[in-house]
Amino acid sequence: MDSALDSIVERVRAASRQHTLLRIRGGGSKDFYGAPLKGTELDTRELAGIISYEPSELVITARAGTPLAELETALAEKGQYLPFEPPHFAAQGASATLGGMVAAGLNGPARASAGALRDYVLGAELLNGRAELLRFGGQVMKNVAGYDVSRLLAGSWGTLGVITEVSLKVLPKPLAEATLQCTEIDQQSALDLLHRWGGQPLPLNASAWLHDPSTQPAQDCLFVRLRGAVAAVDAAIPRLRADAQALGAQVTQLDNTAAGPDWLASREQTLPFFTPPGGDLCLWRLSVPQTTPALALPFAQYIEWQGAQRWLWAPANAATQLRETTQRVGGHATLFRASQQSPGSDKRVGVATALDTVQLRIQRELQKQFDPYGVFATGRLGI
Repeated sequence: MDSALDSIVERVRAASRQHTLLRIRGGGSKDFYGAPLKGTELDTRELAGIISYEPSELVITARAGTPLAELETALAEKGQYLPFEPPHFAAQGASATLGGMVAAGLNGPARASAGALRDYVLGAELLNGRAELLRFGGQVMKNVAGYDVSRLLAGSWGTLGVITEVSLKVLPKPLAEATLQCTEIDQQSALDLLHRWGGQPLPLNASAWLHDPSTQPAQDCLFVRLRGAVAAVDAAIPRLRADAQALGAQVTQLDNTAAGPDWLASREQTLPFFTPPGGDLCLWRLSVPQTTPALALPFAQYIEWQGAQRWLWAPANAATQLRETTQRVGGHATLFRASQQSPGSDKRVGVATALDTVQLRIQRELQKQFDPYGVFATGRLGI
C-alpha cells in the first residue's frame, strides 16, 4: 500500500473508531450539487495516476484522484474518448477528478444514445466505512456474477465509501460527425421529430432544443448531432433535413469547428441559457421518459437527450409544481443549482424527489452494509 492510500485508510479507520463524519472531496468542481455539505473533508487528489491503459482492449484504469482532463488527454492521443461526455464543471479553478466523475454519475449531451457513465464502469476499488479495501468487477465486460457493485457507485456521491480506483471501457472516436440546426420549430414539433428519428436506424448522437432570445427575432431552435460511420452520417443528413422541412423548419448544416464548442458548452453548462439570471431562480433538472410531450410549465426550457432531460430556471417554491408535473409522466425533478440570492434556504425544499418507502429502505440498507459506523453519512443524497 502506498503512502497516499495508507493515509486515507488511516483517516477512515480513525473516523470509524471515533464516529467522525468524513466528506470525500476530489477537485470540488461539483460541490454546488446535492444537499448542503457537511463533515470533515477527506481529500483524494493525492491518490492519482493512470495505472494501466490498453488502447487495443479499450480499457483504462486509473486512481480516483486523477484529473479527468489528464485521463481524456491520454485517450485522445490514441484516438479514443469517453462516449458519455462527463461534465467537468471546472469553474473557479476547480479540477474534476475520475473519482468525482463516478461519484457524481453525471453525463453529457450523448447520454441518450451512447449510454450512461455507469454503463462504462468495468470495475472499481472501494474503501468502505470499516476501512476495508474492496474490489468489484474487473477490466472486461463479462466480469460480474450477482450484484454489480462497481456500477452502483455511479451517482453514490461518496455515501458508500471512498472510490480509490476505477476501470472504464472507452471507445474510438467516431469517423464522421455533423450538426444540423433547425429553426422555426416549436417544442412539441421538435420532440415529435426526435421521437420519430429515435425509432429509425439513424446515427443520432445528441440533441438540444431551446427558445433562443439572442436571435433577432427570438427563435425556437433544434440542434441535432450525428456521429458514426461516414456513409451513415452522409445518408442521414438528407433524411433529417427533409423531415424537418416538412414541418416548416429551416435547416442548416453547421461547420464542425463552430458546432463543437457549442456542444462542449452544453456539456459544461456555459451556454447563455445556463447563466444564472439572479434573484431567487434556481436551475432545475427534469428527468422524464423520452417520449414525454411538451410539459405545460410557465418556464423557458432547454431540452436534451431526445426529450429525456429538461432544464429550466424556477424559484425553489416551484418545487411542488415541478415534482408533481414530472411524477405524473413517470419522471422526477431535481434542484440542480441553488439561486444566487439564497443558496442555503433553497435546498430546504429537497434537492431530489423523495424516494418511496421501498427505495428508501434499499438505499439505507446499502449504506448500512458499506458504512455501518456512519463515517460517510453526510446526507449528500438528501437521505
